Amino acid sequence: MSEHRGKASDKPRHRRRRTALAVGVPLALTAAGTMAYGTGLGVFGEDAQQTASAATAAPAWAADTADGFASVNALGQNGTYGGRGGKTVTVKTLADLEKYATAPEPYVIVVAATINMNPVGKEIKVQSDKTIVGAGTSGQIVGGGFFLGSGVHNVIIRNLTIRDSYQGIWNDKDHDFDAIQMDGAHHVWIDHNDLRHMADGLIDVRKDSTYVTVSWNKLSDNNKTFGIGWTENVVTDITIHHNWFRETEQRNPSTDNAAHAHLYNNYLEDVSGTTIKSSYGNYSRGKTKMVLENSYFQGMNNPVTKDSTAAVVQKGNTFVGTSGRNESGGTAFDPKTYYSYTLDKTADVPGLLKSGTGPRTSIGTTAATKAAAATTLTVAKDGTGQYKTVQAAVNAVPANNPSRVVISVKPGTYRELVKVPANKPHVTIQGTGGSRKDTVIVYNNASGTPKPDGSGNYGTSGSASVAVEADDFQARNLTISNDFDEAANQSLSGHQAVALRTAADKVLLDGVIVTGDQDTLLLDTAAKDKLGRVYMTNSYVVGNVDFIFGRATAVIDKSVITLKKRWNGTSAGYITAPSTAANRKGILIANSTVNGDVSSGSFYLGRPWHAGGDAALDPQTTVRNTNLSAAIKSTPWTDMSGFSWKDDRFAEYKNTGPGAGSASSNRPHLTDAQASGQEVGDWLGDWTPTAS
Repeated sequence: MSEHRGKASDKPRHRRRRTALAVGVPLALTAAGTMAYGTGLGVFGEDAQQTASAATAAPAWAADTADGFASVNALGQNGTYGGRGGKTVTVKTLADLEKYATAPEPYVIVVAATINMNPVGKEIKVQSDKTIVGAGTSGQIVGGGFFLGSGVHNVIIRNLTIRDSYQGIWNDKDHDFDAIQMDGAHHVWIDHNDLRHMADGLIDVRKDSTYVTVSWNKLSDNNKTFGIGWTENVVTDITIHHNWFRETEQRNPSTDNAAHAHLYNNYLEDVSGTTIKSSYGNYSRGKTKMVLENSYFQGMNNPVTKDSTAAVVQKGNTFVGTSGRNESGGTAFDPKTYYSYTLDKTADVPGLLKSGTGPRTSIGTTAATKAAAATTLTVAKDGTGQYKTVQAAVNAVPANNPSRVVISVKPGTYRELVKVPANKPHVTIQGTGGSRKDTVIVYNNASGTPKPDGSGNYGTSGSASVAVEADDFQARNLTISNDFDEAANQSLSGHQAVALRTAADKVLLDGVIVTGDQDTLLLDTAAKDKLGRVYMTNSYVVGNVDFIFGRATAVIDKSVITLKKRWNGTSAGYITAPSTAANRKGILIANSTVNGDVSSGSFYLGRPWHAGGDAALDPQTTVRNTNLSAAIKSTPWTDMSGFSWKDDRFAEYKNTGPGAGSASSNRPHLTDAQASGQEVGDWLGDWTPTAS
């Protein structure tokens, strides 16, 4: 790739005219979706066995542990890890699900089908030490749910859809058909589920249940949604974070006599013009002590209410179109006394939760074999790992390694250059903190930065803080940054400063932040004639000029693209600069959110980069089913280096938000027929991204 990036005023060598957008044949896709902090889900056969003494034999996600109060060491239980250490089984029938969920020994139970409860309203009595997890969107429980009785502990319920026990009566007094009910349980983690349309509660945490975390769930289309309490005792400790309450009338949640209720980064949405009207949002009742932080309330009636005997301490919340009671008062507690956590910005919450809550899509059965062969190398700045730098761990990976190597990086800021060379495939770099912000790899080279050996400047591609040249690479639960200071280095000849460069095929970026200014994320291929596919999900990309660029076949799915001002405080920029080869797919942005604190109408969606003036290239960006902020120009595409965007492939499809606009000659939209050939599966072809 040429290191020179031409300016819009440069003359083209040649211009060609194209009259139609490329249309392909849609392919079936079961791709990695959205899970907090980059954890993944896999499917084992019933005979697959894992043991506590051989952790590497387990799928990566089976080692996930809860955050929040469910992570606290108490009542003889040190955190919540579910069925880790037990056999992993796949179930497709009610009989098998009940058999393993009610067994006395630990199990990781993968639900790989839609299971109808019989009779309707049945709640399986889950026993201790269980992980019940859906195999993507195929894991569905219809017409009933789960019950965790007194003393049941160490239970994880993840990635399931639990729905439709509704009996036709909105305020149903007769049918206690819940999705998840617990009476006296402890150490329970409810994560990434879609819970909706039940006869009674979606989640009921009752009768002194405690050490519970509820995270990244979508709760919708329900009356009595999420109740906590039904006890005179004040013992319940509960964390509720990153949940999307949408079209739910009451108990959002109602928290009665909770000793410590920590609610943060939740999104409560009452959609106007529908039959469901919210009665109230977060309710602190009895002697509850509640801390409510960085949550977003939209259209809610009585968004925050409290009894005279209860406490609510509010910090950083946003209220849009709300009415009625919005109360705070009393003294509560400091959650960081009990566990660590990181807040997302309140303004980011709607976009983040719309893309990030609920089950992720299936990632296939190959996770079993890959995880079984995985090797883990640990990195820690303080010397408690095998290596103190990420690059040292990469160096330790054998050349041409045949199977997955996971580089597990403890929280900290690692100021270093990291390169994964082409002869080290199957590498995962994964942060171990509670947030993707906890583990940061950062450097500050720019294109014009001189190399220390005097051999010239780094150039754009050479400026990357992290460079990936090996196939089948994965990054999860971390931040990759280039913090080059443009204002302090105006004398340098080139300000392009790449945070992450990929030049490989089958690259999975799941639950990461990639942040910089100009040229943040370079998605390249190993050579012009090489295919390089990248799938990014549940992630953030931050920048201002051409900050998603290159010739790779790349998907940005279910993510947040954040626009930032330039070094001098002005708002002007371009999101994408594809340099796609002819007859290849370029950049696809789907099911995502574009936001940022920049001026309205100041950013383009993209422009065509004909690297080196190569007129044979056919740059492509498609932006579809994405919420666009007002920062996007009404004519969202523009020319580059003398090449007209109209000669290349730029289009939108069913975008929303204030930055969206109707189709015109300056704003092409795909037809439905064209859009059917521009799905995520068309980009990824025969590759199903598999977190491992």
